[in-house]
Amino acid sequence: MRIVLVDPLAYTPPYDHSLAQALGEKGHDVTLLTSRFPHGRAPEPDHYGREELFAPVSTRVFRRSPLRLAAKGLEYAPSVARLVRRIERIDPDVVHVQWLPRPELDLRWLRRVADERPLVLTAHDVLPRRRRAQPVWPDVLETAERVIVHSHRAVQQLVELGLGRERIARIPHPVFEGEKLPPPEGRTLLFFGLIRDYKGLDVLLEALPEIPDASLVVAGDPVDPIPRNTDARVEWQLRFIEADEIPALMTRAAAVVLPYRRLDSSGVLATAIGYRRPVVVTDVGSLGEIVREFGAGEVVPVDDPRALAEACARLLEPKALAQAAKGAERAAKELTWERSAEAHDALYREVRR
Repeated sequence: MRIVLVDPLAYTPPYDHSLAQALGEKGHDVTLLTSRFPHGRAPEPDHYGREELFAPVSTRVFRRSPLRLAAKGLEYAPSVARLVRRIERIDPDVVHVQWLPRPELDLRWLRRVADERPLVLTAHDVLPRRRRAQPVWPDVLETAERVIVHSHRAVQQLVELGLGRERIARIPHPVFEGEKLPPPEGRTLLFFGLIRDYKGLDVLLEALPEIPDASLVVAGDPVDPIPRNTDARVEWQLRFIEADEIPALMTRAAAVVLPYRRLDSSGVLATAIGYRRPVVVTDVGSLGEIVREFGAGEVVPVDDPRALAEACARLLEPKALAQAAKGAERAAKELTWERSAEAHDALYREVRR
């Protein structure tokens, strides 16, 4: 069947790529409609096509400029027009939207698309982060034939919001399979990925002095301002980390720490597990669910530096580290893109008109 995946502003290129590739390998004709990824290189398409037609100027010319947001605003309407025209030309059996840049504005074109063909939405964020988008979110959810989430908690949240349970599908976030590395050892913690306020780096930096003999590598592009810190045990690598740099970071890491304040799923968690690295996560979204289910590390409350420090100290003990690595191995074998593609395929066949 013909499938169009939509991620207008390229929020999650690795996820988009992996899902599109897995569906393409099952024989589907898949097109990803997106934009240029502003932070680094996007994966090369394999078994699918990618078209970067949204916000072509702001994602190229104004990547780091203060004018970027203004340029994105000016490009929004023509980008939506191109997107809708392209969907109409492809005439897919299913349109699967991964992200919405402006739900309060996107609702109009979503309804237009949904009038003509089945629309599936993955709510990577169960609730929108921007206040302006929150009032319209129930209408966005109702526009989709099915809404995909990654956690049991997210299913319940959408039911409480008024969406019928029969329209919600839980498909766990698969693992990004990494190359085989030596087992984790030592006392180096890794905070990895785009640095945003909600990811709780400040909490980890506050906890670090209470983690005996531990060091911390902070590796990622600071989209939001980073907390001030002069601890000599912190190594800063403040840039976008390309895919070929990840194995070296994971080799050094005994464990990966995700002290997030909110989020339903995480590509960083999927990457860490793909490299069989134990993790310490906060109990948000699917993060705590996955770590508990497979025994891949420790789960702590949000915004609790003391609990975070204690969990990291426990996990860095050799026996605990080895056990959590086995849990990560179990998760990696279970949470594959092949299984995810099978679940998506079944859902698409349900809604196909």
